[in-house]
Amino acid sequence: MLGMTVPGWLAAVVLFLQLPIPIYWFVVHPQVNFWRRHQKASYVTGLLLSWPPVTAALIYFHASIFRKDWPPVWRVALGLALIIFEGWIFWRVHRDLGIERLVGKTELSGQGEIVQHGIYAHIRHPRYAGSFLAILGACLLAATRAMWIIAAVWTFLTLAAIALEERELSIRFGAAYQAYCRQVPRFIPMGRSRY
Repeated sequence: MLGMTVPGWLAAVVLFLQLPIPIYWFVVHPQVNFWRRHQKASYVTGLLLSWPPVTAALIYFHASIFRKDWPPVWRVALGLALIIFEGWIFWRVHRDLGIERLVGKTELSGQGEIVQHGIYAHIRHPRYAGSFLAILGACLLAATRAMWIIAAVWTFLTLAAIALEERELSIRFGAAYQAYCRQVPRFIPMGRSRY
């Protein structure tokens, strides 16, 4: 990964942090009842099946994913702005959920409640919305066709992981979650603020 530019390194960090997330949830959500009985094993298994393969792929394919020269200034500025905005969304999610909920402890315990305050009063999946923005920012920084292909595959996987998550939440919370879904959009805030 020598010879990468600063924007390339920043894009690589974003990919390292974001790409494994849907893979992790593909391990947990489909077998959530099993993992509820083996919570520590779920974290270890999920992490081992997501971060090491993504890291290895980033290292192996780095020459195809990241440019060796700087992208145009407007791409760098917009990419950085999107990544910074994702950082703000992550801070808000962390503030509204706390770290235990952020890493899936409520899914694995089968408990918790529907969070309907803070940023969750405006969108149901702010963490994923932020991830989409960060990946888009990384695409602008990496500025390669391979990066856009990775982003498209990641988007498909993330949308599938969200569907699994929403199915699990519907089972766990029933009509209350369905009502929340009718009131609050998935990704883009619309209508009046409920703060």
